[in-house]
Amino acid sequence: MRPLYPPTPERSAELRRRFAEEARSERPDLSTLCLLVGAEADGALDEAGMDCAQVTLDELAGQLPYRPGGPRAWAVALRELLGERYGFRGCAADYQRLESSLLHEVLRRRRGLPILLSVVWLEVARRAGAPVYGVALPGHFVVGFGPAEDQVLADPFDGGRVLTGGDADLLVAGATGAPLQQSMLTPPDPLEVVQRILNNVRAWASARPERTDVALWALELSLSLPSHPARLRFERAQLLVQRGDFVAGAVELEEYAELISSVDEGAAERVRGEARAARAMLN
Repeated sequence: MRPLYPPTPERSAELRRRFAEEARSERPDLSTLCLLVGAEADGALDEAGMDCAQVTLDELAGQLPYRPGGPRAWAVALRELLGERYGFRGCAADYQRLESSLLHEVLRRRRGLPILLSVVWLEVARRAGAPVYGVALPGHFVVGFGPAEDQVLADPFDGGRVLTGGDADLLVAGATGAPLQQSMLTPPDPLEVVQRILNNVRAWASARPERTDVALWALELSLSLPSHPARLRFERAQLLVQRGDFVAGAVELEEYAELISSVDEGAAERVRGEARAARAMLN
């Protein structure tokens, strides 16, 4: 496994500027945002490497049959190309690897988390003109083809297996214990997909206390999205304190307390207590 080293501070600042700019554009590009996330994780991913990843997606799209037919025909064509010919799929061990959340590494290894494999399916299919979109089922991202009344779902993590009957119900029940709701089939926009990817990166880092560096950049990218939970500011402040940056962490805790004081003064006072405790660490 190739070790991942972070980019230089100057490179990181440029990547974050571009990420925020792309996220705020009229039509954010999913593959570009994912590659910028990858470059923040992997300092070896330079501009040539990002361009190469885009070319790989273009070349894969060029190998799909021209207008194969309806939604099911598209799903089968993607499965045959990506899942069968090129071997893109996932396994349980992929959840333990940061590379499984990085698009350029998923393209290289042909392994990844469900959401990143779905990004490959989405980007290849979109380039070929397929009626494709993501479907953010709880705990398991898949892709959909066609209109709601003729929808076909496929599971890239399972090599692009076309889902039939109650397969989606079983996936949701396995993840949540609850039944599938129609609202779960609503396609997320690119920024929602990226936020979910960053949540996965943060979850990976939270299980590894020595990787607070990864947790921090994932949080900071999330905070640069146009819409994000306010609580992320609190999490960033706590992470700064955990990393020993007590002053900056205390300042952000105090700012967050001010933000929430009008709706929950009790919670705000508890956060102020955390800020005082952080400042006391300096003594």
